[in-house]
Formats: sequence, C-alpha cells, structure tokens
Amino acid sequence: MELKQEVLALFMNHHDEVISGQEIANRLSFSRTAIWKVIKQLREEGYPIESIGNKGYRLCQVRDPLSRDLIIKALHSDYQKIQLEIYPQVDSTNTRAKVRAIEGAQHGHVILADEQTRGHGRFGRPFYSPKGEGLYMSLILRPQMHLSQSVYVTMQVAVLICRVLERLTHQAPSIKWVNDIYLGDKKVCGILTEAVTDFETGQVQYMILGIGLNVWNEEFPDELKQIATALTPLKTTRNEICAALLNEVLPISSSFSFDEEILVEYKRRSNVLGKTVEFVKNRAPIEGVAEDIDETGGLIVRLQNGEVETLHSGEVSIRRK
Repeated sequence: MELKQEVLALFMNHHDEVISGQEIANRLSFSRTAIWKVIKQLREEGYPIESIGNKGYRLCQVRDPLSRDLIIKALHSDYQKIQLEIYPQVDSTNTRAKVRAIEGAQHGHVILADEQTRGHGRFGRPFYSPKGEGLYMSLILRPQMHLSQSVYVTMQVAVLICRVLERLTHQAPSIKWVNDIYLGDKKVCGILTEAVTDFETGQVQYMILGIGLNVWNEEFPDELKQIATALTPLKTTRNEICAALLNEVLPISSSFSFDEEILVEYKRRSNVLGKTVEFVKNRAPIEGVAEDIDETGGLIVRLQNGEVETLHSGEVSIRRK
C-alpha cells in the first residue's frame, strides 16, 4: 500500500485526535519530510487535516472523500479485484451501471458517485443525492436465478444493510416493506433493484442493485423534511460503510436463494407489522392491519371487513395515530 493510503488510514482510525508528525513517521517508518508531503497532498485532495501548533495534525471531521484505495483495502481478499468506479457526479448510478452491464461488465462491478443529478427510486421517484452527503452505489450482478426469486434480493439486502448500520453506528434501523430502511419514523436508505431477463426462460441476465444512503445530510428539501433523515455517524466513514456493505452483499450475490433466517430477521426488523397500513387497489385506497410477511415476500394484510389480502408489489403507507 502506498504511503498516502497508510497515512490516511491512520488518520481515519484516529479522527479528531491530534497525532504528531514524528509519531506518524515512527509508526510508518518514513521520514517526517515524506509524511509532511503526503499530508499536503491529502489536503489538496479535500481531506480536512488541521495543523495544531506544536502538537501535530488532526483529521477534524469524518466527511471523507470517496476513495477507491480505502474501499478496496477494507474488502475481504476474495473481492479486492472487483472493478470499482467512482465518479464526482452522475445522473444516476443505476443508469450508469446499466450502460456498463450492456457493455459486458462482469458480476460484482461497482459504480459509486459523490453526487447524483437524477437519482431515483421505485416508480421513478427522485432520490435526493447532494454532493458529498450520501453513499450512492450500484452493483452489476449476474446471479443464477429466476425472475420470480427477485423479491429475495431486496429482502436479503435490506437485512444486510440493517446489520451493517447497526454494527457501525450502534443505531437501530428498521425496514419498511418492501425496500426502505428507516431510523425512527424517517427514511434513511432506499434500495432499487432492476433486472433484465430472458423473455422465454425468465432467467435473470443481469441485475442492477442500487443503494442510496443518507449519511451526512444536514438539510433536506421542504417536501422531505418530515420523512427523511440521515445516518450522521460519530466515527465511521462513507468508505467504511461502502466496504462493509460490499463484504455482506457480494458473498450471497450469485443466487439470492430463499433463507429462512433472513425472513425471520426481516420480519423482526419490520416497522409495518402490527400497524394499520394503507395501499391502493383498483385506484381506490384500502386500509388494513399488516399481519405477516410470507416466504415469497408478500405482505399479508387483514382488511377492515376481515378479508385477507397479500401484497406482492406496490406501495404501502403507515397510518399514524
């Protein structure tokens, strides 16, 4: 690993702490002059490293620029050769990933962006993606699976995202059926899965798995203030979160087969079960109580007239008292 990455990793592990130039030089076995040059280079790349008079240096905040080197370094050895592209700005990482997939990109190819100008979620809804504030990522996957299994992708990825956020930030995320991650009663992350299939066999040719996570957002547009929130982690960085997500998703991404343990955890983390929800059928709003989630990912809702409806797609809203 290059000296720049070693110095950066040291700062990341001791962010908001003052480390003397001599201590850095001793730890990494380089001269203080070499360390000073690297720190100067990191500052020019946008890392907020402060000089504290007669004491040393401090990385004063965790809002890290996305770094391919740091992400790859944090991946399990089996995945350190994946293709990973990082863009300062794209219209949509999913859109860019589709282009790469058509061009022949291999399974596990990752697209990251610091900003999206046309980020979107399900039903084409815009996903607010300001510069440097979130993690906007799309994976190109070529799993051996039938389209009918696609619901397992969203279910498993939602659970894995919750595990990562809980482990890294000690917060308690929940899942709003079918593809949103919440903190409290506000959305912090969305999952968008898009697939191209063989029309005759129904086999998935490739799949784009998009993840949009609000990490540092201090402000939201007026229409989102009451429904969106950000992770605002105390210590972890976007690079660490990205690597942790890839380490969880890539091992299961070849098949996404049904997993009873995942279903149990998905239901345990659900923020809709036991709640009154509203959905639309035949253009009419319908209310009921969400009672369960079945093995196909269907949301089982008991209507006010006692009948049971199983939802496999669409949107539900939780009725607040």
